[in-house]
Amino acid sequence: MSEGDANGYEGVASIYIAGRGTRPLVGDAIGVATVRAWAQAFSPGATVLDLGSGPGEPSTRILQEAGLATYAVDASSAMVAAFRDRFPGVPIEQNTVEASEFFHRTFDGVLAWGLLFLLKPLAQALVIEKVGGALNPGGRFLFTAPKEPLEWLDAMTGYQSQSLGAQTYERLLRDAGLTWVAEAQDEGGNHYYFVERRQPSHGLEGRQQ
Repeated sequence: MSEGDANGYEGVASIYIAGRGTRPLVGDAIGVATVRAWAQAFSPGATVLDLGSGPGEPSTRILQEAGLATYAVDASSAMVAAFRDRFPGVPIEQNTVEASEFFHRTFDGVLAWGLLFLLKPLAQALVIEKVGGALNPGGRFLFTAPKEPLEWLDAMTGYQSQSLGAQTYERLLRDAGLTWVAEAQDEGGNHYYFVERRQPSHGLEGRQQ
């Protein structure tokens, strides 16, 4: 995701913010229940990094409602401006996620909701490696991507999206010191990978179906 272009999302930022970037008047957006349950499992005040936050709706709002100390990064200047209007107390960096300065610190959790597959394969691998380095022991990572390796055009931007597939993601996670521990699918058919950073004193645990 190139800074300034934001993989096409800078050009459609106003449309995104007016639509997907607003809170539904009735009910929750697709996937909110899954991410909310993940966020609420942290202790209050835990630090969580929201990668590709957009204007912060609904991802950052969910983290804030769970009482978490939230940090965010997005490559789109328009998205970042909208974020700062909505969440003036939350640190946000305008940058590509793979180059984020926030990876120089550590977090209890990292969220990449609807993001990873927008990146080129090498950038996806780099982000996973950096998440592994930034998570505290026992920290948790949640991201979405189809289980199958496939390519498609993003509905909003027309840019190519690519899932590396579950086997490749599991290998990249393992190489980064991370363990894929569970998976889920939301009401929109989006696939979630629940990941943890291994505790030094514990062995690997198998993935829960």
